[in-house]
Amino acid sequence: MTSLERRVLIVDDEREIAELIEIYLKNEGFETAVAFDGEAALEIFERQGADLVILDIMMPKLDGLEVCRRLRRDHHVPILMVSAKTGDMDKIMGLMTGADDYMAKPFNPLELLARVRSLLRRSYQYTRTAETGAGKEGEGRELRLGALRIDKLSHSADVDGRPLHLTSTEFGILHLLASQPGRVFSAEDIFQQVWKEKYFESNNTVMVHISKLRDKLEKELGEKLIVTVWGVGYKIEG
Repeated sequence: MTSLERRVLIVDDEREIAELIEIYLKNEGFETAVAFDGEAALEIFERQGADLVILDIMMPKLDGLEVCRRLRRDHHVPILMVSAKTGDMDKIMGLMTGADDYMAKPFNPLELLARVRSLLRRSYQYTRTAETGAGKEGEGRELRLGALRIDKLSHSADVDGRPLHLTSTEFGILHLLASQPGRVFSAEDIFQQVWKEKYFESNNTVMVHISKLRDKLEKELGEKLIVTVWGVGYKIEG
């Protein structure tokens, strides 16, 4: 994957911030599109598409949370949410709405670039695997847990044929837990294996994504699949 093959949609009503982000991304070879309100963002996305969306929360016309909800109805595009709201509940709300990652303003542009690359790398790996069928020789394509089927090559999961609409992050967590039923994975284990980044204490990102994934699974399965082992981590019963 090269930066030139990737288009990033920047959505922020603070023009100086949007333009600063655009400068950094263009300097790294990314294509960019910019919107200054939520309605314009959706119009640009439907017309041009994007490989990743950087999305502010507080905006006119449609706020970032509503834009995120609408994008998540039909698309799995990685979403990096940025906001001047720095509280834990603000971050949790952003992630629960469907964002893959969250950064508080003001942020270091170099850290933002690192987050962008990380999200695109994970998304690209899943997309490439689905398109080419790439995988290690002898590696199993499917995992089955009762009515749940997880297909690694197509990056999809379903329950009795009914598709589960998962983000790439949610799929990564599900595949990790399901690959070793009965094993307890700590939040640090999950973050390092799915995000492939260093884990920091008090990082509630994993907890929020687990909660979203658990809700989707329980809605289709009618039972609890992911178990919390308090003080240790998460597992799928063997």
